[in-house]
Amino acid sequence: QVQLVESGGGLVQAGGSLRLSCVASGSVSDILVMGWYRQAPGKEREMIATITLYEIVDYGKGMKGRFRITRDNAANTIYLQANNLKPEDTAVYYCAAIKTTTYWGPGTQVTVSS
Repeated sequence: QVQLVESGGGLVQAGGSLRLSCVASGSVSDILVMGWYRQAPGKEREMIATITLYEIVDYGKGMKGRFRITRDNAANTIYLQANNLKPEDTAVYYCAAIKTTTYWGPGTQVTVSS
């Protein structure tokens, strides 16, 4: 089992920035990929970015540029730097750890005001 806890969400004005963190605990030694996803009200969950154990990064469609994912393997933590936020970025942001099963955190709310 893997437990994930996100933090760093909140209310930010358009054009602002946030840094989200996700700490993994439990059976973390064989996690190969971790990632950030988001889900806005009435929309499907979408991938923002994933990062492998060897720091190979993949970004979802339209996500590269304003979002940057990084990983601290020693701390079992991933981060998401989100810049120039827009109202349409308002969503619940989820952390995921991908093994043979995908584990999800409870999510952290990001609200961008215009």
